[in-house]
Amino acid sequence: MWFVIWAEDVPNSLAARRATRPAHLERLQQLKADGRLLVAGPCPAIASNDPGEAGFTGSMVVAEFDSLEEAQRWADADPYIAAGVYAKVTVKPYIKALP
Repeated sequence: MWFVIWAEDVPNSLAARRATRPAHLERLQQLKADGRLLVAGPCPAIASNDPGEAGFTGSMVVAEFDSLEEAQRWADADPYIAAGVYAKVTVKPYIKALP
């Protein structure tokens, strides 16, 4: 089943995001290679594809896991959590309706 992982950043997370991004992306690339990633990306703090120093307010991932527990374990192991980027992470089942 698909699961949405919604993560909210702590204030002023940009420096920690930049430092930890390679490890964060490596895990997403593995999901993609396994054919289990629907979409993933950050939420910019301003309406811009390049928010610069304004940074980001969070991230969203929609990926396939066997259970909510597996999805939660995967989310809990995100390097952004260990680096203090995320203040809160929510994992919920997701049904892709369109397209």
